[in-house]
Amino acid sequence: MVFCNTNMIPPNASLVRYDNPVLVSRNTDKKTPRARALKVTQSTSPTNGGPVPNPPGAKKNLPQVDSKNAQQTDEILNSILPPREWTEGGQLWVQQVSSTPATRLDVVNLQEELDRRLQQRQARETGICPVRRELYSQCFDELIRQVTINCAERGLLLLRVRDEIRMTIAAYQTLYESSVSFGMRKALQAEQGKSDMEKQISELEQDKRDLERQVNDLKAKCEQIEKRANEQRAVEEKKHTEEVQFLKRTNQQLKTQLEGIMTPKKS
Repeated sequence: MVFCNTNMIPPNASLVRYDNPVLVSRNTDKKTPRARALKVTQSTSPTNGGPVPNPPGAKKNLPQVDSKNAQQTDEILNSILPPREWTEGGQLWVQQVSSTPATRLDVVNLQEELDRRLQQRQARETGICPVRRELYSQCFDELIRQVTINCAERGLLLLRVRDEIRMTIAAYQTLYESSVSFGMRKALQAEQGKSDMEKQISELEQDKRDLERQVNDLKAKCEQIEKRANEQRAVEEKKHTEEVQFLKRTNQQLKTQLEGIMTPKKS
C-alpha cells in the first residue's frame, strides 16, 4: 500500500526538483522491485525536496499518444536521475524526480537558489572546492531534467556530456592522488637518504679525526726520531773531532820525537 506525504522532507535537499516523497513500505525488508519502480502521482501541494516549487494544479488528462510519450519521458528521467530512497522510523520512503516542465521563472529561481546556497555553504570562488562542485553538479542535473522533458534525445546527449565530464574529473583526481603519493614516496626516500647521508658524513668526519690524530702521532714520532738522530750525530761529530785532535797531537808528538832522534845523528 502506498502513502503520499507532502510534509515529509528528504534527508538531503537538492537543486534537482523531485516529486513529493511516497511511503512504499512500512517494513524495509518487504520492499519489492515493483515498489521501487513505483511511479509517483503528482500532488497539488508544493514539493519540499527542490528549490523551486511545483506550479499549482494537477496534470490534465493527456491523449493516449501523449500519455505514452510521457511514460517514456518518465522512464528516461528515472534512468538519468534515479529515485531517492531513505528510511525513517523503519519506513521506506521513495522520491522520484519531477516530470513537470520548467518555465523561465523556474530557471531564474534555480539560478537564485544556486547563488544562495553557494553563499550559505561558503563555497570557494576559485580553486578546488567540493561544495561548489556538488552544487554545480546538482544544477546541471536539474538542467538535464528540464531539457529531457522537452526533448529526450537532447537530455540523453547532455547525460553523455555530464558523464564524460565526471570521468575526466575522476581521471584528474586519480592522477592528482597518484602524484601526491609519488611525491610522498620521493619525500620519504629523500628523508631516508638524507639520514643515511648524515650518518655517512658523521662516520667520515670521525675517520678524518682519527686520521688527523694518527698524522699528529706520526709527526711527533718523526720529530723525536729526528731529534734523536741529530743528537746522535752531534755526539758522533764531537767524538770524531776529539779523535782527530788526539791523532793530530799524537802525530805532532811523534814527529817531534822523530826530529829529536834524527838531529844528533847529523852532527
